[in-house]
Amino acid sequence: MAFWAATRGLTPPSKVPPMLNPNQRQFLEDELRFRNKMQLLAGEPIHNLDDVYVRKAEAVDDPNELDKHDSFYHTTKSLLVLFQIMGVMPIHRNPPIDNMPRTGYSWLSKQVLWAVSIYTCQTTIVVLVLRERVKKFINSPDKRFDEAIYNVIFISLLFTNFLLPIASWRHGPQVAIFKNMWTNYQYKFFKTTGSPIVFPNLYVLTYNLCIFSWLLSIAINLSQYFLQPDFKLWYTFAYYPIIAMLNCFCSLWYINCNAFGTASRALADALETTIQGSKPAHKLTEYRHLWVDLSHMMQQLGRAYSNMYGMYCLVIFFTTIIATYGSISEIIDHGATYKEVGLFVIVFYCMGLLYIICNEAHYASRKVGLDFQTKLLNINLTAVDMPHRRRWKCFWWP
Repeated sequence: MAFWAATRGLTPPSKVPPMLNPNQRQFLEDELRFRNKMQLLAGEPIHNLDDVYVRKAEAVDDPNELDKHDSFYHTTKSLLVLFQIMGVMPIHRNPPIDNMPRTGYSWLSKQVLWAVSIYTCQTTIVVLVLRERVKKFINSPDKRFDEAIYNVIFISLLFTNFLLPIASWRHGPQVAIFKNMWTNYQYKFFKTTGSPIVFPNLYVLTYNLCIFSWLLSIAINLSQYFLQPDFKLWYTFAYYPIIAMLNCFCSLWYINCNAFGTASRALADALETTIQGSKPAHKLTEYRHLWVDLSHMMQQLGRAYSNMYGMYCLVIFFTTIIATYGSISEIIDHGATYKEVGLFVIVFYCMGLLYIICNEAHYASRKVGLDFQTKLLNINLTAVDMPHRRRWKCFWWP
């Protein structure tokens, strides 16, 4: 365009500034601030000291202090211990040594060896029940449609046991990273705000969920024993740990999502209190880093549990569809019986699990994202000077 204007004696148009998205703009500003920081350290003069703020280098924290402020671990320890006993997630707590993460995972640890032992015993029972059900399904003279549906449902639930090493154990290192991020975040939050993150009633809730997960598993299996004529009592010993494991996974997801909501509310309240104090600009950068770290923790939650909950939801969704279709079609053809009641128990159970997973994920993302930003917008900045407002803008480019 400039060449075309020059050949015709016209004034070339001015350059159009590039349009940057928020991430590109934040990256550019971080690079400029880093350059100014380097100039400051080299003794060269810079024009505006208020614009020099970059994330401080991570310091090695005292492991005893990390333990002292790790309330999330202490309040949810009962569920982690239950996972270790069941062999579901064999992570362990490292001794308080400098430069060593507080939570670790090792294939040679005693927790993993215990998990392998428990899994071997459990798999033996599952194989016996699976063999019995497949044999009965093949050799049964009654080839009714409802009998096929029942066997498909209960066989699919048994296959959940074989997914455990792939979906859970393989991602143990990522789960340990996620737990360590929570440990470090709580201490960093305390150093920045001067107050810890309080998780009200989380200890009692976690402890009750551990008990409720097994009680619900026993109730569901016994209901199938009484409602299904071909469901023998010794079959239940293969399904007890499987249903309890699904319940514990749902409990863990509920606790993690609620913890994110609690941390987001605590951060927003502390930020609002800081804004109302004197010279809040010196703290705004640290608050922004806390918010970004909270977002990174949610990403790590996905990396640690995505495979596990992906397979988990597929099994539940498949079981829900098959049980719903089988029960409704059987009621239309032959009327309602106790078998259909047993299938409806499974349907409502699976739908409840799916609802909790989806609803809690939406709750956590909304608390960390939309609700936190709404609270930022509602804070009055009219009494704050221009350098403080520039610091405030950093929140909108995470």
